[in-house]
Amino acid sequence: MPNARTLVLIPARMAATRLPGKPLLDIAGLPMIVHVMRRAEEAKIGRVVVATDAPEIARAVKANGGEAVMTRADHPSGSDRIFEALESLDPSRQIETVINVQVVLPTVAPVDIRALVAPLADKDVRIAAVAAIIRKDGEHTNPNVVKVIGSPLGDTRMRALYFTRATAPANDGPRYHHIGMYAYRRDALARFVKLKPSPLELREKLEQLRAIEAGMRIDVTVVDSVPLGVDTPQDLKTARRILAGK
Repeated sequence: MPNARTLVLIPARMAATRLPGKPLLDIAGLPMIVHVMRRAEEAKIGRVVVATDAPEIARAVKANGGEAVMTRADHPSGSDRIFEALESLDPSRQIETVINVQVVLPTVAPVDIRALVAPLADKDVRIAAVAAIIRKDGEHTNPNVVKVIGSPLGDTRMRALYFTRATAPANDGPRYHHIGMYAYRRDALARFVKLKPSPLELREKLEQLRAIEAGMRIDVTVVDSVPLGVDTPQDLKTARRILAGK
């Protein structure tokens, strides 16, 4: 059963340099945003809402049985957008956990969305994420594949120490591909969006480093698969093939 104190938000905007109009691009007969929304609904961890500044995205979501909330157009990041949506949807502050699922993940497994919330059972964890072992050789050196470096807490859990686009850590052993989803405690999200971008965040162009530099604990669940991130026309072709079952 979905948790009434958990809110799943999918930030979505039309502007995209490499793939304009990304959320509404057709994949197997449905807009990409609808695929992501349905995967989040199948996770059954909480109410699912799309947070957008584009009326056409809101219309597409509602036409397919989903819920959307309008937000400002000037947000610098998805985290800022989901915080505005949270405050709008829950002014009485009943929500305790906020899940951020990126719109570029139409093939994400619902079980991996559920895996996000497990680390928050530890009261010291402020933010949770997921990652998978890198198994493709080219991903070790690909700067578009974000690696999480962590201290192991068990076979499927680590405490994040750093996130990087570089090939790290060095030498033999697994490396972990960070998947772009987060679970925040409400107060952690509120604190995070008030922080200024940090030096390492600006250098790596990775927002989560702002939290690390501010001393906020991020724990990571290791899952079995990496969903396809749709950022280029070739990614779109691959997503269409996967979701059409071809």
